[in-house]
Amino acid sequence: MKAYLDYLQYVLDNGVWTKNRTGIDTLACSGYMLEHDMKDGFPLLTTKKMGIRNIAAELEMFIKGITDKRFLQERKCHIWDEWCSPEKVPYANDEETKAKMMAEPELGPVYGSQWIAFNGDAEKGNQLKTVIETIKNDPTSRRLIVSAWNPLQLDKMALPPCHLGFELIVYPEQGTIDIIWAQRSCDSFLGVPYDLASYALLLTLICKETGYKPGKVFGMLGNCHIYKNHLDVVKEQLSRKPYKLPTIEIENFTSIWNFYYKDVKLIDYKSYDKLTGAIAV
Repeated sequence: MKAYLDYLQYVLDNGVWTKNRTGIDTLACSGYMLEHDMKDGFPLLTTKKMGIRNIAAELEMFIKGITDKRFLQERKCHIWDEWCSPEKVPYANDEETKAKMMAEPELGPVYGSQWIAFNGDAEKGNQLKTVIETIKNDPTSRRLIVSAWNPLQLDKMALPPCHLGFELIVYPEQGTIDIIWAQRSCDSFLGVPYDLASYALLLTLICKETGYKPGKVFGMLGNCHIYKNHLDVVKEQLSRKPYKLPTIEIENFTSIWNFYYKDVKLIDYKSYDKLTGAIAV
């Protein structure tokens, strides 16, 4: 999608070289708004091959509030393998610690834990359930917000949330819902395309649950960066002309709470070959 390629070019044109905790320098700049209209298709990039199964599996984990990365590994999804709860293994990026982090399955109270049991309170802290019920009963509310950023538990999380939270905006007159996600730290090559597709899928599920149609997806991006070791693949991606976006179907849908990752079906997806880049831990 052109909007994402424009974003990559913006970071290349405006970024400055900065150091960070990973030891891999980044070309970074501050502030960008990424926008996609769902009527144009599902925003899974076509300028590199991406898999929907990993995205759907992680989202299923979040919706169910699961924090054990074996849930993902059983689904052949390995995006959280390198991290674990710092209470189990304190973070460091030496090889010995990395191996211990890889072996520990518990992630701590990340994303989904905060979505459905904020600060450990499953009764009052089920934010996702609250916003869904509010959409059904008071759709014009401007308080449809879910936060993953919990200062009281940051030191227990495998990683402080990169995407801090999201807001839903309902337009009853046209029967649509928009979603705006906020992200503090934006790995432009690996993370942002993944998060865009994830929030588009979340919006699709919420709409099916509430009887609306997906409207627009907005990403409010904070620290926008490209890792030094990703520069060549970013430039390769920018040389590719996007194909038409695919669409998705959710099969066997009964409720968002019963969502199963294999029920997401990708339709008419055509892409260039896969581009790979090492993840910075």
